[in-house]
This record gives sequence, C-alpha cells and structure tokens, in this order.
Amino acid sequence: MIVSALSDTGEMRDNNEDSMYASLDENLPLYIIADGMGGHNAGDIASKMAIDIIKEEFFTNKENLSSPRKIKKCINFALERANEIIYRRSVNELDCEGMGTTVVLGYYFNDKIYIGYVGDSRAYILAVDHIKQITEDHTLVNELIKKGSITESQALHHPQRNVITRALGTAEDIDIDINVVDFNREDILLLCSDGLYNMLDEGIILETLNKTVDLESAVRSLIQMANENGGNDNITIIAIKLDNEVLECLEKH
Repeated sequence: MIVSALSDTGEMRDNNEDSMYASLDENLPLYIIADGMGGHNAGDIASKMAIDIIKEEFFTNKENLSSPRKIKKCINFALERANEIIYRRSVNELDCEGMGTTVVLGYYFNDKIYIGYVGDSRAYILAVDHIKQITEDHTLVNELIKKGSITESQALHHPQRNVITRALGTAEDIDIDINVVDFNREDILLLCSDGLYNMLDEGIILETLNKTVDLESAVRSLIQMANENGGNDNITIIAIKLDNEVLECLEKH
C-alpha cells in the first residue's frame, strides 16, 4: 500500500482535536480518522481515545481477520467498545463532560475496503474520472435533505450544518454503519475530517489527487488549499492506493 497521512490545525483553531492512525503493517492495513469535540481539551482526549481503543481491538484480533464476517464483527465491536469507554469517562470526569468524537476507519482485505463510521468524517473512493462518497454524514442537515425539507445547496449554508446526530461517546448506545466497496488497482481511498470537504469542492479533491505526481504531495496540496480557502477547522487526510509494482511482482510469481 502507498499511504499519505497528514493533519493540520487549520487557520482558525488554536489546537488540533483530530487524531489519526495509518498502519505501516501490510498484514494489518487499518486506517482511522477521529474528529473530536467538546470543551477545553476534551475533544482531543476523545479522538485519541477512539484511535487507541480501535487499534487495540484490531491488533488483538489480527490473526482472526480472515473473512468478511470476522472483519465486520471486529469493526462493530471496536467502535462499540470505544463508545462505551469514552462515554463512561465523559460522565465520570467533569473536565470531559460532553466530549465525543466522529470516527471513520478503512480496512483492506481481498480487493475490498471495509468502512466503519460514526459521525461526519468521510470516506471517498476516487477513480480516474470520478469521486464517490461511500459514507453518509450523520448530521442534522443530511437528515433534512433525506426528508426533502431542504436541498443540498441549501444545506451548504444552513445555520445548523455542523450539528452531528451521531458521535462516539455522546450516548450509552451507538448505531454503527459499515460499508464494503471494491478497491481496484487505480483507485484511491480517501479518509478525511470535515475540515477538508467543507473547504474544498469534490472536483478539486479529485483533480488534485489524480494529477499530482505523488500521493504525499497531493495531500499536502489539499491541506494548503483548504487553509487558503479559510481553514475554518482542523484538517486531517489519509490517502491510500495499491502499490502496482508490488502487485505486478506478486502476479508474476
């Protein structure tokens, strides 16, 4: 896998409440972004807790991730456990009251990407000529769009566009969404916090990732452009593509 993972505070925030993890282990291709929320440093705490707990569950079950069913089970259990532990801390510690975090994770297995998510951090699949969002925002405006109460263009400027309807740690129980998509040789998997997609049009994201020479330069360019457009939030990006040279070598043997 070729991976670029970067996070930036942005232009308007004093600290970065996003956390991320990008595996360097080819046998555990796990990638996670968490976007924390809460007063003081609580959002930072929540996002870091989510990453650590999810990582631990995947490492503990590393030898068992051998089928779609087992991978989905691990994703579900990891996010449920993270929710439970973060919620318990938010209830028991005054400084952490009301904290929570979004999360989106991707796991690669047998030419497919398994996406688990809660909140409005996103996953996209980019092909040569199109970009497709493969998560659904757990937000108030998205619920209004689905009901037909507002249009997508109205949602861009809605006064409650930042209201999240689901997040880890904000309630005792949590609904988790899991999607499975094909991951082809020329595709790019993009995980990001809302600090990216709220600042940049999807067409710009597609063009930058496909036309820049290497993945890391593309991700740096996206962060720079998001900041130039206002940088209203923390910006975190993980971009992943298959290493074609490695694949070709494996196919020859």
